[in-house]
Amino acid sequence: MPRQGLTNARVSAAAAELADSVGLSRLTVAAVARHFGVSDAALYVHVRSRDALIEHVAVRAATTFADALAIAVAGRAGRQALVGFADAWRAFAVTHPGQYAATQLQLPPEVGTRSAGHLRLIELSYAMLRGYGLDEPALTDAIRFVRSTFHGFVSLETVDGFGHPRAVDASWQSILDAVHTTLSNWPTQKQEQQ
Repeated sequence: MPRQGLTNARVSAAAAELADSVGLSRLTVAAVARHFGVSDAALYVHVRSRDALIEHVAVRAATTFADALAIAVAGRAGRQALVGFADAWRAFAVTHPGQYAATQLQLPPEVGTRSAGHLRLIELSYAMLRGYGLDEPALTDAIRFVRSTFHGFVSLETVDGFGHPRAVDASWQSILDAVHTTLSNWPTQKQEQQ
């Protein structure tokens, strides 16, 4: 029987906050149970395993992440959309490192295909890059390029991986300029065939 006041939504929200504070790899059912002052068994009424708990965090975080990206690109195209998208991506990853890590996990198909947030993340990525006039397969290649660049940068930033004294923000701006230039000059199939 569920403990009064303890709901799936409250469990997911607490797990997301804990993921940010202790790290996704250290998130456990026991840690969430301690947060609520209940036994592990009481929490298993709401989540069947640690894997399920992580999936709940991923689905919840994807919605929050997608919302931030949508606001950042609304009414923008080209370089403005790219910068808004990139800055929102970076802000989410730095502010919510555990939740961000959860959004990068490969989810079971039955979870991922039903996650509205994950589907919106994909749609927003494609929409942002359409401003560069790319068609398939170049569009997918460009999305992989952008995702790899942003993910690599924020993954290093969140673990203090940049030791050089140059300001990280200055590097970020230079990288965005380079990404914009690359996307504006992306090779097309016609160019590749010549």
